[in-house]
Amino acid sequence: MVDSRPSVRRRRLATTLVQLREAAGRSPEEAADRIGCHRSKISRIENAHLGISLGELRDLLTFYGVQDDVLIEDLVTLARRRNERGWTRNLGTTLPSYADHIDYEQTSDYIRSFQPLLVAGLFQTPDYARALYRANPEMLSPERIDELVGMRMQRQEVLAREQAPRICVIEGEAALRSEVGGASVMRPQLDQLLELGERPNIEIQVVPFSAGAHAGLVGAFVVFGFPTPTFSDVVCVEHVTGTLHMETPAETGRYTLAFDSLRSVALSPVDSNDLIHRIRLKL
Repeated sequence: MVDSRPSVRRRRLATTLVQLREAAGRSPEEAADRIGCHRSKISRIENAHLGISLGELRDLLTFYGVQDDVLIEDLVTLARRRNERGWTRNLGTTLPSYADHIDYEQTSDYIRSFQPLLVAGLFQTPDYARALYRANPEMLSPERIDELVGMRMQRQEVLAREQAPRICVIEGEAALRSEVGGASVMRPQLDQLLELGERPNIEIQVVPFSAGAHAGLVGAFVVFGFPTPTFSDVVCVEHVTGTLHMETPAETGRYTLAFDSLRSVALSPVDSNDLIHRIRLKL
């Protein structure tokens, strides 16, 4: 079975084109006349069922009065790469939501993540990730585990980009004390957290057990922010069979509020570093 859903990039491009057309006070019929096509083509483009050529895109942006060069370039890039799924095609057709999650991860410029029980995926060492996959009740083959670990490490290349995203991660104390893979795996994992926390674009905080009840008791989540204001935040919540994506302001706003609340009850980055170091020394 082939995943025929439009890519994340095409969906984002389609959503933005609708917003720009409506902001300009133009109708779908007027847009169709502008680029010399039938009204149904505009509908299919705006529903992400059909791509758009770069010439048509630039013509519509001019018609809509868009003058922001950064926005124009972002949209041209989306159009040029609208069908890409890159290396995520290796994930298999049963995990389209995971592929979308990676797409968001690779294109965002601000990532906020709350992980009460596990080390955040972008921060995991290979051995830690391998231990997690080995615990999967589906009994993954060694070859599949190696493939998935390799993909997780490839995801982490975003951390080494020249313009790496700003990342704020809040870990639960349980994630640091749970000996995934044993002490020999957790020691280098905690060392990696300490090292990453020194980077200027990364902030790590810990919610200690002593915090008691807090806004994160409902579970883990990630909030992705994007460089162009037109692209709304996206919230991702993982579950057993995939990842739920939420994009409406009402939904994302609640998670942003929860994240801000968690930051207020978490230890400061400096105190969090000290706690990670103390836990590391006891292993």
